[in-house]
Amino acid sequence: MLELVSLQPVDYLAVGHLAADVTSKGKQLGGTVAYSALTARAMGLRVGVVTSSGGDAPLEALDGIPIVNVPSQFSTTFENIKTENGRRQILHHRAAPILLDHIPQVWRAAPIIHLAPIAREIDSSLAEDLSSSMLGITPQGWLREWDDEGRVSPRRWENNAQVLNRAGAVVFSVEDVSRDLEYVEEMAHQTRILCLTEGAAGAVLYWNGDRRRFRPPVMDEVDSTGAGDIFAAAFFSRLYQTRDPWEAARFATQLAARSVTRIGLNGIPTLQEIEACLTEVLQ
Repeated sequence: MLELVSLQPVDYLAVGHLAADVTSKGKQLGGTVAYSALTARAMGLRVGVVTSSGGDAPLEALDGIPIVNVPSQFSTTFENIKTENGRRQILHHRAAPILLDHIPQVWRAAPIIHLAPIAREIDSSLAEDLSSSMLGITPQGWLREWDDEGRVSPRRWENNAQVLNRAGAVVFSVEDVSRDLEYVEEMAHQTRILCLTEGAAGAVLYWNGDRRRFRPPVMDEVDSTGAGDIFAAAFFSRLYQTRDPWEAARFATQLAARSVTRIGLNGIPTLQEIEACLTEVLQ
């Protein structure tokens, strides 16, 4: 864990587990926090991370980003197995919970705070204790459960009102809710801004009683891992900067689409891609 006295204020605080994902090439760094923190940094923001991970997490990719780490024997570890019926996900390990006391005081009022659970490591009540101009939520970790053998499946998000009512914006995938669009509509009515990502189909934004779809440019997909997390960080950051949800969604859709042309964390946007997407959006 970092010496907290050395921490400086940040523009973008990401809270949630880093993952040590099992792949054919060994364990690789994953999790929403990893992708969103690196994307926010690429956009020129000062970034901080509060997480819990063990010594098995390859953290080299986050060099230069201050991390407050709650010690844990193992990092949260997922394995994704392709089957004829789609992806099967196994949770092998789950790191320690993240509590309010783990978040440094100097970071609790960061302009953008992104709560990014992947394994129910954050209690929903945490949203009520943070003072942020832009509270972004990616509730993936609250929308899943697992059995005694670690087999992951979707679940209804209990006690979601206390988060949805506080959130500045909420982003999640249609896969996170098993394509239950009625459930999406239900949550959209409880929060200010909700964005549903749909992979290659783009994203749908619910705001102010309106609903708009944003189509991505066609790309040669190599790996879509992390694209939704990159979308979320780009959307939250641009929304904070412009206060325009439509523009933020268009920008995030453009940027996330470019990420699928590279594998894993190599899909983090470059400065040239960010500038190209801004030019596209502002034309």
